[in-house]
Amino acid sequence: MKLMKRAIATVATIFMMTGTVQAADVVIGVPNWPSVQATAYILKVILEDNLGLEVELQNGTNPVVFEAMDKGSMHVHPEVWLPNQANLFATYVEEKGTVKLNEYGVTAFQGICATKHTADTLGISKITDLTDPSVASQFDTNGDGKGEIWIGTTGWASTNIEKIRAKSYGYDQTLELSEMDETLAMANLDAAVQQQKPFVFFCYTPHHMFELHDLVVLEEPAHDPAKWVVFQPTDDPNWLENSTAGVAWKDATLHIHYASALEESQPEAAEILSKIQFTTDQVSSMVYSLIVDKMTLPDLGRSWVDANSAAIDEWLR
Repeated sequence: MKLMKRAIATVATIFMMTGTVQAADVVIGVPNWPSVQATAYILKVILEDNLGLEVELQNGTNPVVFEAMDKGSMHVHPEVWLPNQANLFATYVEEKGTVKLNEYGVTAFQGICATKHTADTLGISKITDLTDPSVASQFDTNGDGKGEIWIGTTGWASTNIEKIRAKSYGYDQTLELSEMDETLAMANLDAAVQQQKPFVFFCYTPHHMFELHDLVVLEEPAHDPAKWVVFQPTDDPNWLENSTAGVAWKDATLHIHYASALEESQPEAAEILSKIQFTTDQVSSMVYSLIVDKMTLPDLGRSWVDANSAAIDEWLR
């Protein structure tokens, strides 16, 4: 089986070198967070090894990737967070039917965390503690007297929702809502732990942060759909004003999505994309290998596929 896979991949490589293949058979969209990047490379290796396809990776935000799948210029989104991307799911999966959902989701958590040293030193345990100016001021790192909280990377749907949650709870009045690349934010977390300085931030699983550090998830009221009224900027120009979310996140699920057109143009690719299943632990391990062990994305993709050949063979049946 493995020899046949390698032979197919070799033939595909020859086609590419001789110019027989003019364009990628499958284009995978890649947004800007570690787990989606890891999954993208794994999907690339799976499709190339087993189906002999030329697979291209293209960077793009969630809305860009969904629109491209709708138009046919991209074919796969490796990791769609639901309900974060509920608006895009409703438009392209439910209404237009141009995008398909892989039903096997990875369970994920989202919330606000503090380091254990922070929680113990400041005596905080609840998200509403952040509305206390005397507490919030302890997170000041730039000397302006107002603390900061990292709420995510610009462009993430969750970042907009964290703005809504901060407004709903009221800590947008006591803390500066900081948006920055996750790599820099995690470096700031590492430094805060080493220097035993207060740090509070948006946290989620699957992620390596929980393996590296002792973190406390701040308590908040349980998720209540009636109190979770969330709009994105693409839904409503007054999205922040018209939204409210003063309760905990509902558990999220992460799903592969792919263009419906792929069922016609590359039916075998569509079929395997509909069957792939990852676990939360697997995705966390991918991110750990990428961020902590400094494995390159191509090496991660190759090593994961080689180590999970039995599962991949099941998906190919």
